[in-house]
Amino acid sequence: MLNKSFRKVNLGIKLISIAGLLFVLSNLQGYVLQKKRSPVPSADYPLTIRGTRPLAMKGGDPYIRALMRTITASEANVTRPYHVIYGNRYVDDLSRHPELCVPIVAGPNIGNCTTAAGRYQFLDYTWSEKAQKYHPRPSGLLWWKSYSFEPEYQDEVVHDWLSDSTAWGTDIPKLLREGKTKQVLRLLSGTWTSLGYGIETNSMSKYLPQIYQNMLAEELS
Repeated sequence: MLNKSFRKVNLGIKLISIAGLLFVLSNLQGYVLQKKRSPVPSADYPLTIRGTRPLAMKGGDPYIRALMRTITASEANVTRPYHVIYGNRYVDDLSRHPELCVPIVAGPNIGNCTTAAGRYQFLDYTWSEKAQKYHPRPSGLLWWKSYSFEPEYQDEVVHDWLSDSTAWGTDIPKLLREGKTKQVLRLLSGTWTSLGYGIETNSMSKYLPQIYQNMLAEELS
């Protein structure tokens, strides 16, 4: 009698153990799937990343598109990144670069002024130079051409600039496909100084490699 009872208890314990193991495995599987869906596991990952919203332009290389969204996470993390100028002020007229020189109030360039504007914080002379080379639809003729600063054109100029290996001395799309995100960010930090290796690292800079992985997952989906 006691022996039979012991067998029943022992069987019950085994069934409970098996059920518990299945429960753990089920939850572990869900955890792994969740980790795959969410490439950014950091507990202190910033919740407010407004600048990474989708681009205005259509098409393009998803690896470059993800990089562009990552750049704006630190350069123009605001609700209207295409319209922002230095100091989190906004302009409505994007028919051309705003060319407003706003006094710098902090950082290594304090006391100077900056014309940084738009999603990629283009200085007026940088925009003029790159738009002449990459803008898809300039207006006017010869020396009297003008370059719209509308959102899709900001995107298209930067997309083609980043895709141009002669501009950077290396093939950025290839580096991104090889997983060399930090190498690319370091390369670009001379142009966008908030990318983590420049003179104006900010609170977003350390998250940029993780942000890039999130943006890439969205662009590839």
